[in-house]
Amino acid sequence: MNIGQIMGGRELFGGHDDSKKVKGTVVMMKKNALDFTDLAGSLTDIAFDVLGQKVSFQLISSVQGDPTNGLQGKHSNPAYLENSLFTLTPLTAGSETAFGVTFDWNEEFGVPGAFIIKNTHINEFFLKSLTLEDVPNHGKVHFDCNSWVYPSFRYKSDRIFFANQPYLPSKTPELLRKYRENELLTLRGDGTGKREAWDRIYDYDIYNDLGNPDQGKENVRTTLGGSAEYPYPRRGRTGRPPTRTDPKSESRIPLLLSLDIYVPRDERFGHLKMSDFLTYALKSIVQFILPELHALFDGTPNEFDSFEDVLRLYEGGIKLPQGPLFKALTAAIPLEMIKELLRTDGEGILRFPTPLVIKDSKTAWRTDEEFAREMLAGVNPIIISRLQEFPPKSKLDPEAYGNQNSTITAEHIEDKLDGLTVDEAMNNNKLFILNHHDLLIPYLRRINTTITKSYASRTLLFLQDNGSLKPLAIELSLPHPDGDQFGVTSKVYTPSDQGVESSIWQLAKAYVAVNDAGVHQLISHWLNTHAVIEPFVIATNRQLSVLHPIHKLLYPHFRDTMNINASARQILINAGGVLESTVFQSKFALEMSAVVYKDWVFPDQALPADLVKRGVAVEDSSSPHGVRLLIEDYPYAVDGLEIWSAIKSWVTDYCSFYYGSDEEILKDNELQAWWKELREVGHGDKKNEPWWPEMETPQELIDSCTTIIWIASALHAAVNFGQYPYAGYLPNRPTVSRRFMPEPGTPEYEELKKNPDKAFLKTITAQLQTLLGVSLVEILSRHTTDEIYLGQRESPEWTKDKEPLAAFDKFGKKLTDIEKQIIQRNGDNILTNRSGPVNAPYTLLFPTSEGGLTGKGIPNSVSI
Repeated sequence: MNIGQIMGGRELFGGHDDSKKVKGTVVMMKKNALDFTDLAGSLTDIAFDVLGQKVSFQLISSVQGDPTNGLQGKHSNPAYLENSLFTLTPLTAGSETAFGVTFDWNEEFGVPGAFIIKNTHINEFFLKSLTLEDVPNHGKVHFDCNSWVYPSFRYKSDRIFFANQPYLPSKTPELLRKYRENELLTLRGDGTGKREAWDRIYDYDIYNDLGNPDQGKENVRTTLGGSAEYPYPRRGRTGRPPTRTDPKSESRIPLLLSLDIYVPRDERFGHLKMSDFLTYALKSIVQFILPELHALFDGTPNEFDSFEDVLRLYEGGIKLPQGPLFKALTAAIPLEMIKELLRTDGEGILRFPTPLVIKDSKTAWRTDEEFAREMLAGVNPIIISRLQEFPPKSKLDPEAYGNQNSTITAEHIEDKLDGLTVDEAMNNNKLFILNHHDLLIPYLRRINTTITKSYASRTLLFLQDNGSLKPLAIELSLPHPDGDQFGVTSKVYTPSDQGVESSIWQLAKAYVAVNDAGVHQLISHWLNTHAVIEPFVIATNRQLSVLHPIHKLLYPHFRDTMNINASARQILINAGGVLESTVFQSKFALEMSAVVYKDWVFPDQALPADLVKRGVAVEDSSSPHGVRLLIEDYPYAVDGLEIWSAIKSWVTDYCSFYYGSDEEILKDNELQAWWKELREVGHGDKKNEPWWPEMETPQELIDSCTTIIWIASALHAAVNFGQYPYAGYLPNRPTVSRRFMPEPGTPEYEELKKNPDKAFLKTITAQLQTLLGVSLVEILSRHTTDEIYLGQRESPEWTKDKEPLAAFDKFGKKLTDIEKQIIQRNGDNILTNRSGPVNAPYTLLFPTSEGGLTGKGIPNSVSI
């Protein structure tokens, strides 16, 4: 059949003469629009365009069956792209191209419910959408695609896309049912073989790819997941072969091929992330910048001599040597990217933007008030809890660890409680604790065999009448030198602003900050957002059809997550990776997060439940969000509860449209398979936990989806985008301590007396680690210009159902109102914790943002 016959339209419907034309618009991007240098591929495509049209579309009827195809929906004749003319576009220019397409149609065919696309180009392209402008008696039919389409020979089955009308499985048009089921089978795969770039298969695996045992014992890492000792959420399966020396460890791909680590093709970075810019940037740091910095600093003492030295990173810059390594760097990376990665002016000056915490004042970060305020409004505001017993007791097994209870006494703190006794302060909900003791003690002996010299810390705080917190005491503990069973040796430090005692207090706060920075990066950030959400991404794609309303609800909140997590396993959290190089836990970092995962409880990730569990709020049905905060000026919690409630209202409206009864939940076979797989496989190490929702009622679905969306959007935003504003200045959030507290009579103590700033800087993160850490958190704190924020969708036509669209519009308006309220609260001088001594207004839960380093904005997903 030639193109003329197809366009003539007499063959589709058995020679009927009543066929009509239906015009459509196809929006796509060619491969080169997302690649740095794929000129050859685009030229080959143009050659094919000249030779003939190579992309065909066949509509599938939702009302007319095909007796020759098992009564599945009838196919139209193929229609081809018209005016397939493509102009090469620069990397940063808009790259979408619209094409016409014309289908034959008649009344019996009715409304199309899906279409099949075949690509006989030799290269892939990104298919954004197909819109049929005016199907007679039906109007517009829209297909939201957002998928890479590879040459047909790469696939075992046809590529199919469905119209944007959602259906529960039981309500799917009969003629589309088999297509729906078969597409899910394709996405699940068979669990075997190495995954290739064009694969669309979602499957699970354990974290057995962090180490590289083939490169020696120092590169061996514990397998996470699949054991009671080290449980873990599952990651995406790649199918790479095992290592030579350990058949249970998965081999790693070379650093140079980091961009090629497998994730299902539609999970890869796209759009203006420009060929995995983030991964490219991180790879560049490890491969090119880190050796260059080593070369620079190996020739000089690896220390900052003063805070002025540190400030030069932001104000004047450090001159990079123009040696062979720098020339290799500039040859390997485009100049624009070097400027972005190195924050240079192109002249080899390493310079970073001034972090928010030192923008207004260069010294306010050192105040006790700011130290405490950041527990409520900093980058890790989810750890602080109310003190409910004094002295604080340990939950560690005394058989293994001896007496781990606190040595803080009433004498240490009662002179700072505004006339209250300890019991009175506790009973009045005035005492709080930042407690990193029990988490760290089991690992601290091993951690301190590395360059790290750290403590396990407990910090007690008092809630003052003005709403701010005042540090009372810091307890620093070390494992007993005679063995774990003998408990710990501890010392308690109290605030001082005079002489050497003042310098010792500053160091005590720094040791706490080191603890908190490591716990933040590993637990609050990596484990509790990135790692725990990936099984939801995988299960949703494997068990919920794109036609399923819950797939449509959750889909935006999974964007780019598998890709950033795969990049993290390749470059950040792997043996010798950037994270191990910059946090105090070093090579024990990820193993520690597995131990913490033992206590992870899905329902407790809901913000109200978390606040109540930490004792910073109490349940109160008369309060707007069902809980009453015991620290009224708690910026993260105040803004967070507003966001949480908006999400829950939106999810309630959406789910209630599709599910009116328990029975509809129970008979939804896709929904039940999704939840079962999520519990038993994705989070399979916790499958027997009693707290999992049973997924038997609409309310359980609403609560679960609200929590999923909260984790992926607002919780991640709260613990991620404040990294550079607060930790971009490393003295405020040091990630490593390199020596213990100086003792009287030692040279270190004398140095502390004579030059306290130099002693402080020699204790915390070293110069090279600082540069690497600042480079990392700057990249991680940036929004891309194509980011999609909470309350936004990539396509306005993501569903055809009008009521959910109206509910989503209401959600967006509510978030706009919340933005106004945040601005108002930040302008209220009575709320001292909103900005604090450093004058840094709390905006981490401000829903929208522009691109760049803004310290605000809630992306829909864990996308960076």
